[in-house]
Amino acid sequence: MNYFVEGLQGSGKSTLLEKLAKRYPACMVFREGDYSPVELAWCARVTKEKYTKILEKYSDIRSLIEENSHAESDNMIICYTKIITDVPGFHKDLENYEIYNGRLAFDEFKRIIFDRYKKWDGDNMIFECSLFQNIVEDMILYRNATDQEILDFYEELAGVIKNKSLRIFYLETESIDNNIEIIRKDRSDENGNEMWFPLMIRYFDESPYAQSRGVSGEEELYKHFLHRQELELRICKDYFSNKVTVLKSKAYTDNEL
Repeated sequence: MNYFVEGLQGSGKSTLLEKLAKRYPACMVFREGDYSPVELAWCARVTKEKYTKILEKYSDIRSLIEENSHAESDNMIICYTKIITDVPGFHKDLENYEIYNGRLAFDEFKRIIFDRYKKWDGDNMIFECSLFQNIVEDMILYRNATDQEILDFYEELAGVIKNKSLRIFYLETESIDNNIEIIRKDRSDENGNEMWFPLMIRYFDESPYAQSRGVSGEEELYKHFLHRQELELRICKDYFSNKVTVLKSKAYTDNEL
């Protein structure tokens, strides 16, 4: 069996991931930013020619880059957020080679995701927000995709993985603002300065979705999260009903697992 932990930011995905890891110690755990067979969040995907240029440009940390790189056919996957360095501009530069946030044409974006799921034949794996979050955020915020376009995408993807042994644990958030308030505090520095939330607000405010609608700020971000959760729960119900367990965020029992 394979397990996918899904839900909004602040819903408790990391906590649930650790619970599952302890319950199923034989499973390999994939967190965001890890080299994963299905997910490319926080990873740069480049051609081998571009990879050579990156190694030349950042020769001082060449060994670190190589240690966190993986060959896939004609491409290299660089898990760049795993590289701890103060080299100016490195992380910002590598971010440009992620597949999300509208950086690729939709057909190429879809092909990459579907190919990874088609090739994935592993077992005993636990994945953190690998099925919904990054894909749905990309399609809503950066492609202005309609709900129906997103549903069509997942209907097709569900067909691709219909024979895979998997269980989706979806953490449903009843109070989005309360959960976000907790994560805002958790992701602040020792002086109480918020580190995560200002970046999240900027990510939303600067998205094509927000700009095309002339919206911004905390209230609109929460509306987006609510819409996203409703859509993801509908995807679960319509296409993964026999593979999903919906849990109340931070209010479930171990027996429900």
